[in-house]
Formats: sequence, structure tokens, C-alpha cells
Amino acid sequence: MKSCKVSWSISGLLLILVVLMAYKFILSGSVVPSSDGRQSIQLEAYERDLVLAEMRLFLSSMQQITEGLSKEDMSQVITAARKVGAAAQQAMPGSLVGKLPLAFKKLGFDTHKKFDMLALDAESLGDPQLTLQQLAELANNCVTCHATFRMDVKIDPAP
Repeated sequence: MKSCKVSWSISGLLLILVVLMAYKFILSGSVVPSSDGRQSIQLEAYERDLVLAEMRLFLSSMQQITEGLSKEDMSQVITAARKVGAAAQQAMPGSLVGKLPLAFKKLGFDTHKKFDMLALDAESLGDPQLTLQQLAELANNCVTCHATFRMDVKIDPAP
């Protein structure tokens, strides 16, 4: 009887630990308030560099899509959009993803998905006006993200 109570106690503690870890690594991430009102995502320098490099790829792809639209070159649009679609997010290490808050992850996944949809629609429909609309929606994701979050290098407190 006593061993059953001990087993339930250990199970309860493990469940609480799992819930706390899920909250930390899935929902909240490594975030602190910043002086400019945004959420500061605390990362190691190399992790911050990875996220910012991905953002620069988004921006570069958006420029290439815009250029493709201006030249009525839908193949350029498709190539640029596919470069940053969902397949591109596979390069992010799991340890980094755990530090990102859920809202940031949702925006990131949605952005990759929107690039894939833009490429698919550009290929199947070839409608530059629709592509321009989709590009505007993508830009809204960027504006929302940059208005909400900032990436900072985590500074460990002095021992």
C-alpha cells in the first residue's frame, strides 16, 4: 500500500515537471520584456545569427518576387518563394525552436506556409495580382513580428 502511494507521488511530480517543461519550451520560450515595449527573445549569439539570417532570406525573396512581378516573370517569383517555403525551416535546430515563444513560432510557420502557397498559386494560376496580394499578406507577418519581438543575445549574470 505504501509503495503505491510513493508511485503515485512520483508520477504526480513527473507530470508536474513535464507540464512545466512544456510551458517553458513550447509556449513561453526564453523571453523577457524589453525597454521598447517588445518582447526580447534571449538567444545565444549563433542562434540570433541564424534567426536574423532567415529573416534576411525572407526579405531577399520578397525583393526577388517583387522584381519578378515587375518583369512579369512568374518563374522568378516561383523560384524565390520556394527558396523560403516550409522546407527551409528544417534547418533550425530544435534547441533554438524551444527558446522561441509560441506566437513567434506561429508567425514563422505561417510565413513559410504563405511562401509555399504563393509559389503554388503562382505556378498553377499565374495571376500576378493574386501574387501581389499574397506578398502584402507576407509583409504583414514581417511587420507584426518586428513590432512584437526583438532578438537579443542572452547575457549570463556574473557569477
